[in-house]
Amino acid sequence: MDFHCHLDLYPDARSVYAKAQQQMDFVWLVTTSPRAYVATSKVLPQTKSITVSPGLHPEVADQKAAELELLLVQIADSPAVGEVGLDGSARYRHSFDLQKRIFTAIIERSASLGGRVLSIHSRAAAKEVLDTLEQFPGFGTAVLHWFTDSVTLLRRADILGCWFSVGPAMLNTANGRKIAAAIPRDRIVAESDGPFAKTDGKTVMPWEASNISSAMAGIWGMQTSTASDILINNGRELLSQIQKQQR
Repeated sequence: MDFHCHLDLYPDARSVYAKAQQQMDFVWLVTTSPRAYVATSKVLPQTKSITVSPGLHPEVADQKAAELELLLVQIADSPAVGEVGLDGSARYRHSFDLQKRIFTAIIERSASLGGRVLSIHSRAAAKEVLDTLEQFPGFGTAVLHWFTDSVTLLRRADILGCWFSVGPAMLNTANGRKIAAAIPRDRIVAESDGPFAKTDGKTVMPWEASNISSAMAGIWGMQTSTASDILINNGRELLSQIQKQQR
């Protein structure tokens, strides 16, 4: 299972999509803008094993802000939403106020619809992301993608019931492993974050998301097969939450 993948952005997206559909139980294809979601859904349609979700990535907030209203409409028919969130890093700080307005509108919309499962970007902005989630208790389920903030904020996210998607590239860093060790074992799922994430200079593929089993086994002090079972069971539970929203 892969709970965060920009499958549409691989150079050979159609072939990656076909292989993923054939080999994998589940891929969450997150998009970066409402119009990208429309285009992607036509070329790489949703299937039983591939969920395609609308999003508005904070890195393109200043370019895609005019598409917010379209996203709020799309969310009504989408059990999963992403990629959305906030980015407070130096490169994107200039649009942070705009990002916050967009993210607040998304979370408010999700709450008004009875909740959604959201893949959330929180680089250098975890506090503000959690502040927003706390304003709308009925927002649904937050899956914090590649969470890199403090363990203190992770504990706060845990209290909010957040999940965490972790990929091979995250576990290549000391901080990533430290964060992964602090995540509740029953709320961690695998992601690739392909094609952006890389390990050993190579793009992580969707079917390589499960490679985190061996690293997590080391972190948890158990056999790789046991860690794999935990991640698979967690994935099934989170997938069931997405499927509940489809009814």
